[in-house]
Amino acid sequence: MTIGYELMILALLFSSGSMIGWVLEVFYRRFKPDNKERVWINPGFLNGPCLPLYGFGLTALYLLALLERFIMIDNAALRKGILFAVMAAAMTFIELIAGELFIVKRHLKLWDYSGLRFNYKGVICPRFSFYWALLGAGYYFFIHPRILSGLEWFSHNLLFSFVIGFFYGILTLDLIHSFSLTSKIKAFAEENEIIIRYDELKRYIRAETERRREKYRFLNALHTERELLDELKAFLEKQLEQAKHGAVAELTVRRNNKHNKS
Repeated sequence: MTIGYELMILALLFSSGSMIGWVLEVFYRRFKPDNKERVWINPGFLNGPCLPLYGFGLTALYLLALLERFIMIDNAALRKGILFAVMAAAMTFIELIAGELFIVKRHLKLWDYSGLRFNYKGVICPRFSFYWALLGAGYYFFIHPRILSGLEWFSHNLLFSFVIGFFYGILTLDLIHSFSLTSKIKAFAEENEIIIRYDELKRYIRAETERRREKYRFLNALHTERELLDELKAFLEKQLEQAKHGAVAELTVRRNNKHNKS
C-alpha cells in the first residue's frame, strides 16, 4: 500500500466513525436517565451529524487491531483480552484529552460522569472504560474482519473521493462556525468563572424555544430568535435558582465558592 492510499483509508474511517458515533450518542442521550423529558439532543460541539471523538476512536481501533500480531502471547484468549484492554485504554485516553481540552480551552463540559463512581473530573470513569472495551471487542469480532474488503472497494471507487471531499468540506465549515459560536460562550463563562455543561444548555434552549413557540433547530441548537448572550444569562439565572433548592450544578458551585472567598 502507498502512503496516500493508507491516508485515504484513515480519512474514510474517521468520517465513518464520526457519523456513526453521532447516531449512537443521539439515541444514548435520548434515553439516558437524567433526560426525564426524553427530548432529542444534538451531541457534541458541532452543529452537524458528526462527533470527531468517535472518528478518532474508530481509527484507533482499526490501527490497534492491526497490531495484534505484535502481542507475543500464544494463548489466543489472553492475547485478545490484552488487545481489548489496550483498546479501552486508548479510547479512555482520547476521551480524557478531548474532555480536558474543552474544559480548559472552551469552559465547556460536553459530557459529565460526575454522578458515577471513581470518575476523574466527570470526564472519564471505569464504567465507560469498560464500555469502550466492549465496543473494542464488538469492533474486532464483527466489523474489522469485513472492513478491509469494504475499504478496498471504496478506495478504488470514484464515489469514495466524492464522499470524502464532501464530508471534510462540510466538516471544515462546521468547525469554523462552531468554534466561533463557542468563543462567545467561552467569553461569558470566563466572565462568570464557570464551566457550562453543554447538554444542559441545549436542553434549556430547547425548552425555552418551545415555551415561546419558536422554531427549534435540532442541528443548530443554539440558534434562536434571541441573542445568544441573553440565552446564556437566562440559563445561568435558572441554574442559580435551582441551586437554592439543592440542585447545585458545577457552574453554580464555582460561582458560589468565588463569592464565599470574597
